[in-house]
Amino acid sequence: MSNVVETVKQVVKPILDKHTFYLFDVEFVKENKSWYLRVYIDKKGGITIDDCVLVSDELSEKLDEMDPDPIPQQYFLEVSSPGAERPLRNDGELQQAVGEYIHISLYQNLNGQKAFEGFLRSVTSDELVLQNDKWGKNDTINIPRNLIAKSRLAIQF
Repeated sequence: MSNVVETVKQVVKPILDKHTFYLFDVEFVKENKSWYLRVYIDKKGGITIDDCVLVSDELSEKLDEMDPDPIPQQYFLEVSSPGAERPLRNDGELQQAVGEYIHISLYQNLNGQKAFEGFLRSVTSDELVLQNDKWGKNDTINIPRNLIAKSRLAIQF
């Protein structure tokens, strides 16, 4: 299965580059009796349904042209956004999220809390700085990286 994922990543990269999109993830999984090839894409400002259709059509055409077929079994191709509350999995994704509203879950309490939401103001190798006007006088918090269990984009209510 990893060969399929790596092949799809190589095939889809020029398509995404052409449209200034970027690849978030690729998965090839069997659910019940069906195989699914899922390609998650994004761009600054968010991906649209039309963007997904465009990439799906171009990727499907490229995969169909390949000989030998890199995916011999039948499968469903799904091209979509990683979601409004997608995880921030590495430094690159955290850097891209500067200025965005995010949710951070911690391994242990910090100032009596294990979760924080706010605008990501900066990212360093040691900490993340969040800002939230709802916190009052101290509207920013520095969160040590070693305390962070998970981080993701969040929707502000």
